Amino acid sequence: MVTPSDVTSTLATNPPERAGTPGPDMPLIVPRRHIGRWATAAAALLVFAMVLNSVVRNDAFQWDVVGRYFTTAAVLDGLLLTLWLTGVVMVLGFLLGTVLAVMRLSANPVLRTLSWGYVWIFRSTPLLVQLLFWFNIGALYPTLGLGIPFGPQFVTVKTVNLLGPTLTAVIGLTLHETAYAAEVVRGGILSVDSGQTEAAQAIGLSRRRTLRRIVIPQAMRSIVPTAGNMLIGTLKGTSIVSVLAVHDLLYSVQLIYNQTYQVIPLLMVATIWYIAVTSVLSTGQYYVERYYARGDGRRRPSRDRR
Repeated sequence: MVTPSDVTSTLATNPPERAGTPGPDMPLIVPRRHIGRWATAAAALLVFAMVLNSVVRNDAFQWDVVGRYFTTAAVLDGLLLTLWLTGVVMVLGFLLGTVLAVMRLSANPVLRTLSWGYVWIFRSTPLLVQLLFWFNIGALYPTLGLGIPFGPQFVTVKTVNLLGPTLTAVIGLTLHETAYAAEVVRGGILSVDSGQTEAAQAIGLSRRRTLRRIVIPQAMRSIVPTAGNMLIGTLKGTSIVSVLAVHDLLYSVQLIYNQTYQVIPLLMVATIWYIAVTSVLSTGQYYVERYYARGDGRRRPSRDRR
C-alpha cells in the first residue's frame, strides 16, 4: 500500500521534469511551421500594396483638388448637417423604438398587434420610397389641423409650409429607424435571463422598475453592438436625403462638382469624411461595448472587431 509519505519522498528523490523540457527519452518538440499561412499573408500584403500604390499615384484622383476642397465652408456645413441629422434620427429612433419594443412584449394584444404592424410596414418598404412619400405628403393631406377628434378643427396649417426638405428627412429617417430600433431593443430584452425578472418580482419590484433597473442594463450588452452598427449605417444612409435637396455632405459636394465638373475628387472628399467619422464612431462603440461587457469575459470586445 502506498502512503502519502511514500509519494512525497519519491517526488523529493526524483522531481518531475518541467513541462515542455524534453527528457532523455523524449524527442525534441519543434513548433509546426505554417508555411501556407505566411505565404497567404505575404500575397495579401502584396495585393494591398499594389492597390494602395495605384490609388496614390493615379493622377485621375486629383489629390490636389481633394486637398483644396476638403475643408471648404460648403463641405463642412454639409458635414455638420449630416452629423446633426444622424444624431437626431438615432435619439428619436431609439426612444420611439423602446416604446414599440415594450408594446411588443406587453400582455395587451392590441398593443402587441399595433407594434408588430408598425415594424412590418416600415421594414417592408424601401427607405427611398418612404422619403418620397413623406416629401409628397401634401398631395394627400393639403392641410393639417388640431381640434376635437372627428369634430371641428381649431388650428389648421398648410402641409407645404410645415414640412420642408430637412424636416421631411428627419421624419422619414426616424420612422424608418424606429422599426429597426424596436427589434434591436426587443432582442436585447429577450436576451436577459427570465430568472432575473422572477427574482425582481420576488423582492417586490414593480414591472416598470424591474425593466428600468434590472432588465435594460443587462440588455445593453446585446443592444450596444447592434445599435453601434445602426449608428454607422444611419450616418451613411443619410446620403439618400440628397434626393430631397437636403444640403448634407453628399449634396454639398454634388453642388460643387456640378459647377466645376471635377466629379471624382469631390466624391473622394465625401468618401474620406465618411471614413473618418465612421472610424471615430467605431472607436467609441468599442469602448461603450467594453463598458457594458465588464464582468463578462466572454463578451469583452476585441480591437479586431473595429
